[in-house]
Amino acid sequence: MPSKRLSVVVTRRLPDVVEARMRELFDVRLRDDDTPMTRAQLAEVMKEADVLVPTITDTIDAGLIAGAGERLKLIASFGAGFDHIDVATARSRGVLVSNTPGTVTDDTADMTMALILAVTRRIPEGLATMQKGTWDGWAPNAFLGGRLAGRRLGILGMGRIGQAVARRAAAFGCQVHYHNRRRLRPETEAELGATWWESLDQMVSRMDILSVNCPHTPATFHLMNARRLKLMKSSAVLVNTSRGEVVDENALTRGLRNGELAGAGLDVYEHGTDVNPRLRELPNVVLLPHMGSATYEGRVEMGEKVIINIKTFEDGHRPPDQVVPAML
Repeated sequence: MPSKRLSVVVTRRLPDVVEARMRELFDVRLRDDDTPMTRAQLAEVMKEADVLVPTITDTIDAGLIAGAGERLKLIASFGAGFDHIDVATARSRGVLVSNTPGTVTDDTADMTMALILAVTRRIPEGLATMQKGTWDGWAPNAFLGGRLAGRRLGILGMGRIGQAVARRAAAFGCQVHYHNRRRLRPETEAELGATWWESLDQMVSRMDILSVNCPHTPATFHLMNARRLKLMKSSAVLVNTSRGEVVDENALTRGLRNGELAGAGLDVYEHGTDVNPRLRELPNVVLLPHMGSATYEGRVEMGEKVIINIKTFEDGHRPPDQVVPAML
């Protein structure tokens, strides 16, 4: 007689191939529509499931975890970030947490470069002109942007994505600099052609472009605060494809409006979908709807990692992508 299959609840719609594979392997409950579950719905399913598969749109806090049933033993998050989950409370309750690292690296790095180019070369302004039908021909001084070659790019957070950005930026002729809580190995620095700055303040004051690529933790909340933003050159550009909470959005908006920064490219926001309306009014700001990792290939890879984490757990082993205290 076959053993009972794990009860798995998925909180959002996933690619069809991922959902089909989950149906084959688990007793899975999938969403019919692609809307986030309410807190009440999350509380209900967490009382009955063995495994919860949330996404970054689901806040799994201490209250929800405390109210979970005894069956819940794994939160297998669909995504690389895990700041939406109270990992410490989960561990204290004997609930493991896993994520999907590495699957979004290239896609997010590509989008980082796209935003850098969009801001420095004024692509949205050109696009808007063409869509309005107001272009009256080429002119020597029209839509003048800046050349990337020779510019100093400062990378805040030199993990997988930061290093992928460094490789792409080097191909454009940028000088790569970085600040990280741990310095890279000398051979990695040499391979990337990257210069390490122990002082974040000193680095940001000298960069032409700052790319934010660090996770959101208590230590990185408002790491780019009003004081540090004022250190940046008035000709500098800030790009953020990591977590909105790392940048003080109100201070950034003030700086852009006052001409203290040349521009910004944002794919993430401090308050989720509640974007500062003043940002939308600025012609030197490019705003995207958190689509840095939005490729079909990446989403399927994320789903495959979730399945591997659940299957490994089901087989009595530690999930390969378990979130551990050292990562917090």
